[in-house]
Amino acid sequence: MSDTEDKLWDEEAGCLVRPYTISDGRTLPSASFDLLTLVMATGKRPQTYLGPDHEQILALCGSPVSVAEVAAHMSLPAVITKILLSDLVEYKALTRRAPRPIKAATPIDRQTLEAMLHGLRARL
Repeated sequence: MSDTEDKLWDEEAGCLVRPYTISDGRTLPSASFDLLTLVMATGKRPQTYLGPDHEQILALCGSPVSVAEVAAHMSLPAVITKILLSDLVEYKALTRRAPRPIKAATPIDRQTLEAMLHGLRARL
């Protein structure tokens, strides 16, 4: 680690930079994201330098990755990650895709649910 990085990281406390400093004080993303939304780099680079966090996100998004995974890799709260991702979407450096809904194979009827409930109650 460099001297600057040493000042920003403490072994016991972790990152010493407040998350909202990273997002320039913004608390809401400009684009809509779910934790399961998949994001992927487009290969386009923003015309302006956005910061090391944006660069790190672009490096993580070489293949489709969920918002939750990006937040975990970055060790940032999900809302801050969403703000950084929305910056990159605005610059067309990232694409996003909502998760596909999963359809149930067969609908479960009320009688089956009541039988399961009765069985669970009998075991307790």
